[in-house]
Amino acid sequence: MKFLILPTERPLLGVTIAGSILLVVVSLGFLAGFRSLYLPITCLDDESIFEVSAGSSLNRVVNELAAAGVIQRPQLFKLLALWRGVDEQIKAGEYRFESGISPAGLLTKMVAGDTIQYRVTLVEGWTFRQALQAIWRSEKIGARLRSASERELVALLGIDSNSPEGQLFPDTYFYSMGTTDIDILRRAHNRLQQMLASAWESRLGALPYDNAYEALILASIIEKESALGSERGYIAGVFIRRLESGMRLQSDPTVIYGLGENYTGDLSRADLLAATAYNTYRIEGLPPTPIALAGMESISASLNPLASDYLYFVARGDGSHEFSSNLAEHNDAVNRYQRQNSTQ
Repeated sequence: MKFLILPTERPLLGVTIAGSILLVVVSLGFLAGFRSLYLPITCLDDESIFEVSAGSSLNRVVNELAAAGVIQRPQLFKLLALWRGVDEQIKAGEYRFESGISPAGLLTKMVAGDTIQYRVTLVEGWTFRQALQAIWRSEKIGARLRSASERELVALLGIDSNSPEGQLFPDTYFYSMGTTDIDILRRAHNRLQQMLASAWESRLGALPYDNAYEALILASIIEKESALGSERGYIAGVFIRRLESGMRLQSDPTVIYGLGENYTGDLSRADLLAATAYNTYRIEGLPPTPIALAGMESISASLNPLASDYLYFVARGDGSHEFSSNLAEHNDAVNRYQRQNSTQ
């Protein structure tokens, strides 16, 4: 009887060893590639800007990064996003990729929405139109309101009055590309509402206002009258005592605001007699709207005036004011400082 001699298991063992070696090589290659995602990208400098469009998928972002030469291993970058579970969390916007950042760092930055931030500052004492012009001059802001009427602006902001004047809080606002003028205005208006409501709740006793809006109107006048924060409380006191006693406010800034483009730079006697809704030399009480953006100091002053018996004040010419309790003292101060200013 003949027996077949079967081959030994050595060839099978050889295949197994070869497969294991191949697996190790592949694994080491993968690990090396994966490790590269955490190494600095060499082609970037501090001016490298990359934009992620709204609605971009992970595939689109990865392809655009690869096309720009930012990442060398797009498939690994995609796997990293999937492994982290952030493949649908990349935020739209404009990114600055600093020198030394890694692909993994890019992914972290885009998921966090760490976009380039711009700023626009709305200044105390500006009118609404001046604030809007500043917004339009700012970088990367979409202008949507250039043809909007005052009524449309009031409706867009949800303002409970007939005018948007004074309805923004003066501050510095940061924003990213894609922000519109409407976005900034809404943020500034909402901020004002919050600050005004808080100040109204902590107001000092009985004041001659029917609501917080009237306090805002006076705050805007205080803002235009005062250059020194230390005087705002006294100026507020003067105006509040005048309101309480039925005296006219007689505030030059309200007259100037009412004149609009007819104001030439110097108030004349004819200007003080002009029949406008804002001429507080002629009208009783407050003007119908604020005349400017009021800062927090002026808002606080309008609701927490300093105690005194002052009813008048006149500019000294150096940014400060001389306060008086009666008309005789006031006339003396007016004559004194007018003569002084005319000789300078």
